[in-house]
Amino acid sequence: MLITERKRQKMFCGFPLLLALWLPPVYGSTNNSTTGCRIIHPPRDGGIRYRGLTLTQVKAVEYLPVDYEIEFVCRGEREISGPKVRKCQRDGTWTDMDKPSRCLPTCPRMHLKLENGDVEHTLVGRVPIEGTSVRFRCDPGFLLVGSSHSMCTKSGKWDHPKPTCQVRRPDLSRKKALHVGALFPMSGGWPGGQACHPAAQMALEDVNNRRDILPEYELKLIHHDSQCDPGQATRHLYELLYNDPIKIMLMPGCSSVSTLVAEAARMWHLIVLSYGSSSPALSNRQRFPTFFRTHPSATLHNPTRVQLFKKWGWTKIATIQQTTEVFTSTLDDLEERVKEAGIEITFRQSFFSDPTVPVKNLKRQDARIIVGLFYETEARKVFCEVYKERLFGKKYVWFLIGWYADNWFKTPDPAINCTVEEMTWAVEGHVTTEIVMLNPENTRGISNMTSQEFMDKLQKRLGKDPEGVGGLQEAPLAYDAIWALALALNKTAYELSKKGLRLEDFNYNNDNISREIYKAMNSSSFDGVSGHVVFDASGSRMAWTLIEQLQGGLYKKIGYYDSTKDNLSWYNNDKWIGGSPPADHTKVTITFRYVSQKLFISVSVLAGLGILLGFVCLSFNIYNSHVRYIQNSQPHLNDVTAAGCILALAAVFPLGLDGHHIKTWHFPLVCQARLWLLGLGFSLAYGSMFTKIWWIHTAFTKKDDKKERRKQSQTLEPWKLYSTVGLLLGLDVITFGIWQIVDPLQRIIEEFTKEEPREDLDVLILPQLEHCSSVKMNTWLGECIRVSLL
Repeated sequence: MLITERKRQKMFCGFPLLLALWLPPVYGSTNNSTTGCRIIHPPRDGGIRYRGLTLTQVKAVEYLPVDYEIEFVCRGEREISGPKVRKCQRDGTWTDMDKPSRCLPTCPRMHLKLENGDVEHTLVGRVPIEGTSVRFRCDPGFLLVGSSHSMCTKSGKWDHPKPTCQVRRPDLSRKKALHVGALFPMSGGWPGGQACHPAAQMALEDVNNRRDILPEYELKLIHHDSQCDPGQATRHLYELLYNDPIKIMLMPGCSSVSTLVAEAARMWHLIVLSYGSSSPALSNRQRFPTFFRTHPSATLHNPTRVQLFKKWGWTKIATIQQTTEVFTSTLDDLEERVKEAGIEITFRQSFFSDPTVPVKNLKRQDARIIVGLFYETEARKVFCEVYKERLFGKKYVWFLIGWYADNWFKTPDPAINCTVEEMTWAVEGHVTTEIVMLNPENTRGISNMTSQEFMDKLQKRLGKDPEGVGGLQEAPLAYDAIWALALALNKTAYELSKKGLRLEDFNYNNDNISREIYKAMNSSSFDGVSGHVVFDASGSRMAWTLIEQLQGGLYKKIGYYDSTKDNLSWYNNDKWIGGSPPADHTKVTITFRYVSQKLFISVSVLAGLGILLGFVCLSFNIYNSHVRYIQNSQPHLNDVTAAGCILALAAVFPLGLDGHHIKTWHFPLVCQARLWLLGLGFSLAYGSMFTKIWWIHTAFTKKDDKKERRKQSQTLEPWKLYSTVGLLLGLDVITFGIWQIVDPLQRIIEEFTKEEPREDLDVLILPQLEHCSSVKMNTWLGECIRVSLL
């Protein structure tokens, strides 16, 4: 049965585009035909996918049309070998008939990857099939355990199990030592070495026991007490550099000491890795080109703060800082970040030791969202002044650094004169941001320890009262610093082996090896006890930030922020004194002052009565125009006077219209109506009376020919009167016309002094008044007309 082109189109449009049809597993042959191709049978363990045909239609036809395509599919865990799609040609044959299509069993893909090694394979498709062969090879320093090759069999299994690459176990007595110079502040301003040094020793033991990290080397630590003093650090630094053995890396602590070491290390081609330095100045790559640190920069707080500002919809903030380098540079970084986010720092205050005046200035400038950067002792001084100035409560939010002790505001301090209760009120509700230095998730990292297991092990090593040991909080950073160092050296050893070099070839005069160490450090990425360790472009650690809020005198975790992924994990347990986050500034409510409706209606009624009276007078004057007394009083001028009065009274209605009755775009029309009605009405009414008085005055003021003048007044020519009124009216029309063309009246909003509402609301009322004005209303003519309009 042949399928015509029309029937073919009908079938293709009327049935699904894709239909899987399974036929008997017998491979068929083709039969030449000028009208199509004979249906062929699928390969063994496979089928054919017909497009646009149902099962019934396939059974009913013997030939398929030219250009029709079929697709071979396989059952179960099998894959096509050979052409997968065939197309009917015009000579009645299918394409690629010389290439058979077979459904072959597949093997697991696990043999295509080898840890610490490479795999060479003959894979053609996406999965290994029968006949695919692989060959295994281990990286330098590793030994292949198992068969070096394997082949996929008919049963869908590899003929040899996957081998492993194990570290070559060198003779431990022949391990080469790699020395690291370290400066631990065991005393001084920050005795962080008390806990960081034991943590680093723990890491050295764990690294040296690993067979897959630096298998031919042993890391050793040569350390001194820097006392967190740059002077002492200088002496110990030169002892490390000028005394054997050569140190392959340096590990300082304290920002001041790290600044000194990192600036000098470049002269000896040394990489510096710090575990306890937070100064933002150390992020300067031009000044410290070989510096890295597992302690994040103090500026890491700023992305979290900006994220919180956005979350709570704040666009205006204020800052107050203690005048030290670390806080100044942190605040400079914050200023750049908030500017990029469209947030404005409206007020910036600083102090050296006395925060009294800066806090008063914050109150005076209506600061609401305040970022405070100062040490714990200064924080107590600040919040004592905050209590005195009432700069706390539902209208204010303070952002502080999270490294203070939990009860810092309750600690007795002779430098302040506030009670514990007053301090507790002042600090309630403030938000803190703190760098996460201990992984909050109970997962195992590179050391195969959870963060809690590490802390338990460290506290046992520290002995009694571990909480009082200096640097306990930063100890995980020191532990991970050793691991970062070891992994970087391990990667460097592999890269150097390709160039025929070794780590023990390092010296202070050649930077080839130090460049490789720098590359390895720069690409560090692993999970440690302090969290995920990765460095940014400036060599600073990227870490999570913990967000806490003081609620009822206790700090509560309200979220975490991961700046590397811009991910804010929020607990939705933040609490506010006013029930919701406060506004970042006093809200100003605009209130328009409108004309009193009672007054407008009353005046409009009176104006309407006046207009009605004007029409009565006008009608009376016209009706009695033939009466001699009326004729002698110039009735036409009387008509003009009545019309002018009617127009002037009609101006009352547009004068009372404002935003309460009309829309903004109607206002210019109303302004022009006020001008023309009042101006023309006044000109007609006043002009007619003036004309009549003027001509009578002219006729009777001259002594000569008084009688003759009186007679003439009896017969005063009307055109003279009308021409005088017309002259006055024309002058007004020309003036108003020029005014309307050159500087027309527009809607102007006049603002008055802000007012406080009676209710206890965080708002101010800004009264505004709409009126008609123009750019040049300050001219004498404009002022005169403005007075008349108002």
